[in-house]
Amino acid sequence: MGIINTKKWLEEHFYEPTSICENMKASFDGDDSHNIYRYLNGFGMYKPSRRSKQTFEKMKELETWNKVERFYKKYKKKWDGPDVPIYLFPFQMTWRGDENKSGVSFPNQLFLFVGEVTDDKELEALFIHEYHHVCRMHCLKKPIEDYTLLDSIIMEGLAEFAVKENCGKAYNASWCHLYEEEEVKQFWEKELKEHLDVKKTETKHDQLLYGHGRYPRMIGYNTGFYLVNSYFQKKKQTAKMQFTIKSEAFL
Repeated sequence: MGIINTKKWLEEHFYEPTSICENMKASFDGDDSHNIYRYLNGFGMYKPSRRSKQTFEKMKELETWNKVERFYKKYKKKWDGPDVPIYLFPFQMTWRGDENKSGVSFPNQLFLFVGEVTDDKELEALFIHEYHHVCRMHCLKKPIEDYTLLDSIIMEGLAEFAVKENCGKAYNASWCHLYEEEEVKQFWEKELKEHLDVKKTETKHDQLLYGHGRYPRMIGYNTGFYLVNSYFQKKKQTAKMQFTIKSEAFL
């Protein structure tokens, strides 16, 4: 599998993203293409506009598909990772502040939404983060609906730890450095540790993971990165072992 030729789909149906999503119905259990598009758009997939068309042209100019193909081959071999389809689409530039890329991962497929990313290492960091999720989900063999808040924060922390190991600290996501250690510890004691068993399907899960409502922004992600870093300062593990360590070990 590997890189799917979404470039062809975009050239033929750029202004009809729901038509593009028809191609992916099988991997979403035959769901309606409008639902698939709405779901992917929520994670950063482009909306048709002059600006997003420019982004698409820039992706072609920068040979983004070829670059991601290289990253896929490299990390699939390095991590003995699963063979999954990888879909690339332009990023929704007005979607999230100053971000210029995002992604969403499943055990059986991977989506990358790319803005005007000219630094190849930045693109590699995005790929590492999302493909790391795929590898861990593949190894844990746990139904998505059974994932807890602890599973989620550890998964995010591990993915960014892999970015740090392979691309360097400069390429870590901005949320990795949002809070001081003392702030993380206080939040852990007051809010997080009582809710670690909250399931992915419950509202509280995303509130604490992303920092919605009264919670600090991206606090769950940041805490995951802190826990994983603390763990690996004490224990040396190979990259492949990161995919099978139980979430509870990081506590």
